[in-house]
Amino acid sequence: MKNQSILKIEKLLKKGVNIPNPDSVEIGSEVNIDRISGEGVVIYSGCKIFGGSTLILKNTRLGYESPVTIENCHIGTNVDIKGGFLRQAVLLEKVSIGYGSHIREGTILEEEASIAHAVGLKHTILLPFVTLGSLINFCDCFMSGGTSKKDHSEVGSSYIHFNYTPNQDKATASLIGDVPNGVMLNQRPIFLGGQGGLVGPCRLAFGTVIAAGSIYRKDELRQGRLIFEGLMKSGNIAFTSGLFRSLKRIMANNIIYIANLIALMQWYLHVRSRFISDNFPDVLFDGLKEKLNMAIDERIRKLKDFCRNQPDFDGIKDSFNKMRLNEGDISLRDTFLKHIDSGIQKSGMNYISVIKGLENKSSELGTKWLQGIVDSVTETIGRNL
Repeated sequence: MKNQSILKIEKLLKKGVNIPNPDSVEIGSEVNIDRISGEGVVIYSGCKIFGGSTLILKNTRLGYESPVTIENCHIGTNVDIKGGFLRQAVLLEKVSIGYGSHIREGTILEEEASIAHAVGLKHTILLPFVTLGSLINFCDCFMSGGTSKKDHSEVGSSYIHFNYTPNQDKATASLIGDVPNGVMLNQRPIFLGGQGGLVGPCRLAFGTVIAAGSIYRKDELRQGRLIFEGLMKSGNIAFTSGLFRSLKRIMANNIIYIANLIALMQWYLHVRSRFISDNFPDVLFDGLKEKLNMAIDERIRKLKDFCRNQPDFDGIKDSFNKMRLNEGDISLRDTFLKHIDSGIQKSGMNYISVIKGLENKSSELGTKWLQGIVDSVTETIGRNL
């Protein structure tokens, strides 16, 4: 009797999936093959697909350079995953993943984002066009900026986002760009030079350039700054476990980060939802919301761990959960959505084309709506500290 994997592979072949070496591919018994498109999908040797929620849309290639393992991921159209391991992530249209990548839960890569080989991501959100080089560890980050594949935010090779402290906490997520401006796809790109690092939690403004080899530990909220770090003065002092420097800044940056993710959820619910189509079906949209909620949960959990010595954090957590439903100024939002609907009528259901086609005044309306959500969440939580 044939096992479940072989039976599923045979059905995929009948659907039109191109599997050059079927005997080398493994499909989990829980996988719903109705969620794998037969149009233009290629699964190369050694690939493994697991998870009942896994979704693979048309014209996606898996494992051209080395085997790929997929577990409960939502993968959009025209995605190229050259090799690696992916679990509980969402990849939207034309995302490109290099071989040896290790992509874990809560990761969202929006349209045309790309990473080269040997990149590690977890709870990482890259907005359209953002590009990461090779040999990078970039967990617990949000990054936006840029207007196209020729004008994109980029992280150079051998870069690391330091997201774990000597005090064993991960309240360290960094906001590189922001949501209210970044989603409009009209901001200056951000460049983080290779063989460098960012010590989270940091906030960087659009247009920031950090020179190669720099380890940066501060916030830079002025746009268009060139930052270069020299060799640090050597030192050797006593270390006191549990002593947090810049406690106020760490708390503030975490709250602002979560507020931006809450604003991004409202963007997904009210703007992205208008672009449901064959290339962006409901099931992919559901995955996008699920992974963003996962990211918000993670950041609240890590902040709670950081505040473990503050007994009143449960009240702050309750406030966060209430603020997750914050829709901002509804009148402002609905006015902005009329511009989105008008753009869809003119340009069709292509998300990138519609957003880039907005007039400046329209984009400013949307940014004002989203920034209002960020400010409201930040101020409300801040009052409870």
